[in-house]
Amino acid sequence: MRRLKQRSEFLRVARGKRVGRSAFSLQSTPRDIEPAGLGFTVTKQQGNSPERNRIRRRLRAAAAVCAVQFKPQHDYVLVGRRAALSIPFDRLVGDLGAALAKIHSSPTAGERNRTA
Repeated sequence: MRRLKQRSEFLRVARGKRVGRSAFSLQSTPRDIEPAGLGFTVTKQQGNSPERNRIRRRLRAAAAVCAVQFKPQHDYVLVGRRAALSIPFDRLVGDLGAALAKIHSSPTAGERNRTA
């Protein structure tokens, strides 16, 4: 899995589909590059740097557990929230798996309008 590191990659993914959960928001968009890309971000509103780093570490660990659910030719960004620090890890993994399933099953608003 590729890591997203450049701001332009994060901005492009932000224009794609979104699914929100209590501990994070998942953003996704299709891409031409074969391996899936994954990026993590946590804003300063979520706490000081040790808290933000802990949120990022928990999200990275949950993503590693759910690695088989990330589809090739897609980029993903996990936007961490403070709740990621307090919920049990099993629930965090379950929420990420459910968010991935939802993001790949539901059509975007534009796709729904084209079929109607």
